[in-house]
This record gives sequence, C-alpha cells and structure tokens, in this order.
Amino acid sequence: MGDLPPAEQRVAEYLRDHGQEIIFATAEEIGAATGTSDATVIRTAKALGYSGLPELKREAGRQAIGKTRPSARLRSRIDKAGQETTSLLDHVFTEATERLLETRRLIEEDDFVAAVDLLTGAREVVSFGLGPSEMSAQYLTLRLRRLGRQARQITATGFLLADDLLGIQQSDVVVLYVPGRLINDVFVLLDHAQAVGASVMLFSDSLLPVLADRVSLTLTAVHSGSGLTGEALSALLLTDCLALAVAARDRDRSTNTSELLNSLRSTLTQSEPRKRPARRPRRAAKDTAP
Repeated sequence: MGDLPPAEQRVAEYLRDHGQEIIFATAEEIGAATGTSDATVIRTAKALGYSGLPELKREAGRQAIGKTRPSARLRSRIDKAGQETTSLLDHVFTEATERLLETRRLIEEDDFVAAVDLLTGAREVVSFGLGPSEMSAQYLTLRLRRLGRQARQITATGFLLADDLLGIQQSDVVVLYVPGRLINDVFVLLDHAQAVGASVMLFSDSLLPVLADRVSLTLTAVHSGSGLTGEALSALLLTDCLALAVAARDRDRSTNTSELLNSLRSTLTQSEPRKRPARRPRRAAKDTAP
C-alpha cells in the first residue's frame, strides 16, 4: 500500500476496512466515500492486482459468504439497495452492467470459436446445471434444438443420475453450468465423460482453477458477489452468443428447423382440431360355405 499515490492509498484503506460494504457499492460511491473519483477507485483495484473493481468485489463477496448467514446477506442487499424505486433500479442495473462487461472482457475470441466448434461438431450436446444454473442448461438445450441440433438436458441428481449418463458417447459434448459450488455428482459426471472420451465445456467463475484441468474448454461467466443479480445472468447471455454463432455456421439447417417449428406451432394453435378422415366401413365377408 505504501507504493500507491496518496489518493489510491485512501481508496485501498477503505477497501480493506469496509469489506462488507464494498460488495454492494459502485465505483462512484466508493470514490465519494474516500474523497476521490470513480477512475481512482478502478485504478486502485488494478494496482492491487485485480482486473478491475468487479473482480475485487467478487473476491470480497466470496469471503463474506462464509462469514454471514443467508438472511443477513439478504438484509444487507435490501438495506443497500434502499426502499426507493430509483435507488433499487440503479443498484441492480449497475451490478448487471459490471458483470456483463467483465464477462465480455474475459472471453477470448479463440476460446469462443473453439466452443462453437465443439457444439457444431457434437453428435449430441448434453447440458447439466446446478441450482439456479439449471435454467441455463435448459435454455441451451432449447436453443440448440430450435437450430436443428441434437441436444438434451440432464436433470437428475443422486442415484438417478447414472441413468442419464449411460447415453453419453465419445462424439458428444457435455456442457456444465457450475458457477461457484460443487457436489459429488459433478465429479461423477466428469469422470464418466473422460472415461467415454466425450468433450466437456465449463461455464463457471470461481471454480475455473479447480476444474480447468478436467475439462476441454472453459468460459468465464462472471458471478455476482453481492447477490443483487441472478446467478445465471452472464451464462445466459453467453449462451445466446453461442446459439447465434451455431446458427451462422449452418444457416440452411437453422432456418429450415425454424420454419418447421413455426409450422408445428401454427398447427397446435388452430382454433378447431383437425378432423381425421372417416374410415370406410369394412365389407362383410362373403359366405363361401356350400
């Protein structure tokens, strides 16, 4: 800290002494509290070894999770956001913007292209998500099916997970949405994918260092340190990016599937059900007895 300029020292001291508060604070609010500016706050975060303020806040959030009860964290979110509609909207949208911009910054083009290659080359894409991230797995499956791709979601956990693992083959791609916590099911799935030779793509944040050597490809989906925004926010946006790239790889397949989907929907939304053609009555068998 002694190597920092005076203004950045003040910011660093504030960050050190107000770990709980900075999780919910914007750069502008920290700048106001330290008599500096938002630019100084961001410079200080980088000088301390972080990629920026969002990474610093995520680290502070991870430390706070283990020290506070969920109900206490919820009260902190409510207190920080305030009761006024404008304040609440500003805090939530500010964090969402920070998360999405940081996610975009961390996505390397080569990794993104490699992810599209995996999805388009797969016999089947098998998705799996934990907790709220199960929604991301479901969303990926839906988007890929609508592009004419073979995809399914694993929803079972525990003992029933074994049945869903049986169908995974070497030419498949397993996509994991696992932001920040692990259960034994994930390790079983990884072990089985490795055993059959299937590729694995991981969407995560804090678990990337833990699982990176066990998967084929990782994409960083920045998690929320404060909990103001949903767990799946960054992963869902990345999924949209991948779906668009997959569609662009084979426009004919994508558009043909879209037309078929629209045709099926039109049939399903008809006001009156289609009448089946009446069957012709069977002719009575001739009596051939003498």
